[in-house]
Amino acid sequence: MRRSARRQRAKARRQAAPQVSITEAMLKVGYEIVARERAKKAAPVNPFKPAEHPAAFMPDGGLAMDDALTDVGSWAASVSTDFAGSDCQHFLGFGPLSLLAQRPEYRRITEVIATEATRKGIRIQAKGRDRAEKVKQLEAEFKRLRVMDLMRKAAELDGFFGRGHIYVDLKDAAGDELATPIGNGSDAASKAKVQQGSLNGFRTIEPIWVVPTGYNSSDPLSPNWYRPTSWYVQGRSIHTSRLLTFVSREVPDLLKPAYSFCGLSLTQMARPYVDNWLRTRQSVSDLVSAFSVMVLATQMGNAQGAVGEDFFNRVELFNLTRDNRGVWAINKETEDMKNVSAPLGTLDVLQAQSQEHMASVSGIPLIKLLGIQPAGLNASSEGEIRVFYDGIGSYQEASLTPNLTTMSGIIQLNLWGEVDPNITTVWEPLWSLSDKERAEVRKLEADTDEVLIDSGVIAPTESRKRLADDQDSLYHGLDPDDLPEGEEDDEDVTGESDDGTSPTVRRLFNAARARVAAE
Repeated sequence: MRRSARRQRAKARRQAAPQVSITEAMLKVGYEIVARERAKKAAPVNPFKPAEHPAAFMPDGGLAMDDALTDVGSWAASVSTDFAGSDCQHFLGFGPLSLLAQRPEYRRITEVIATEATRKGIRIQAKGRDRAEKVKQLEAEFKRLRVMDLMRKAAELDGFFGRGHIYVDLKDAAGDELATPIGNGSDAASKAKVQQGSLNGFRTIEPIWVVPTGYNSSDPLSPNWYRPTSWYVQGRSIHTSRLLTFVSREVPDLLKPAYSFCGLSLTQMARPYVDNWLRTRQSVSDLVSAFSVMVLATQMGNAQGAVGEDFFNRVELFNLTRDNRGVWAINKETEDMKNVSAPLGTLDVLQAQSQEHMASVSGIPLIKLLGIQPAGLNASSEGEIRVFYDGIGSYQEASLTPNLTTMSGIIQLNLWGEVDPNITTVWEPLWSLSDKERAEVRKLEADTDEVLIDSGVIAPTESRKRLADDQDSLYHGLDPDDLPEGEEDDEDVTGESDDGTSPTVRRLFNAARARVAAE
């Protein structure tokens, strides 16, 4: 009877309580909250807005923006309203790019490419033995002026900002003289401007201090169409030939003013992938530090009123003393303890894939970018590294060689007052054979020469000349006409020497003996 009475009283209380619909019970979200959250999202940007430089480095009249360029920029912005600003589709600016250059993920990508491109340096070649002294002088001057170091720094600026500069510092170049051209290193302008002993050196300049001016945006048939003919550097107009410009990844013409005539930087290209990697890395770290949660099923009324303080002190004590040796005492009748853990089995795979995406956008093998060795039976990175070196070779020829040729011409004019057309520069190959592989190649070449000489296709002096001219040969620099004494006396009419060896083997032996004696 008592139980029935209690049920009737509870039913009466429920009926007397005001009825609340499901809609009324839900949390009400006002329009103000929604509008405030929408405002937190990134505002649309105009990707065609001209790039910003420090005010002190800008011309008094601002950037050269004629009517044609203004109209085109306005049209491009109007037709790109819905697309602009998404996924780094606009110039990030010199300030943000400078900050991102501190992060190792961006810096590593740029430094690997710049370092690999200049690591082996160049080889100065000349036709004719009478230019050997000139080659030595030019090599010494390249080393004194730190040409390869400057090329590496310019390549790094190109990677960080999309544009790099090397300034040609000539004596007595000041004022209005800086606005005059000095040519490409081998033309008439260079011969007139660069006199013997007039070169002070070269210096790299960050693009933030170099403002483009004087570019053509009205005649696509003009040679300076969207190409600056001069640059503005803190109150001085500098002709473009005095600031050797490095832009490896040019953007379309419509975006060049917005990018301050920079190209697409490696930082901007890699930013979506680096952001994903940083978010994944932090998420994995957070999950590992809190993958296990203890759940206490109890009467939540214990957390209220006078007993609430004891309840929270009890929970806090458990958190402070929690370890594998601890004991948590609970009420058998009213409480239950459970452990909820997140699986960690595939976190390493997810994190590795996110990290490898950075290597894919940069085109750098994992072993070069991250130091990660390939896993698995007979796994090797040799093929990937060869492909990477092929890409670096293309980058050298397309982005570094034009300015390197100009610098070489200017250095020759500074040394001798003329440019020798028979002296050229080539990049040293990045891939090199091991000592064993080189020895095997030399053995094959020697066997080939022996067959060709014995069959009368070539003369021994031609083989000797090839060895002397090959810079990778052990006998480079050997005089082909200076034959070892007694070589002909050891041979009989049949062409064999007294000990039965062939003429070719005997000549190679004598050449090797002479080289060892000279060393």
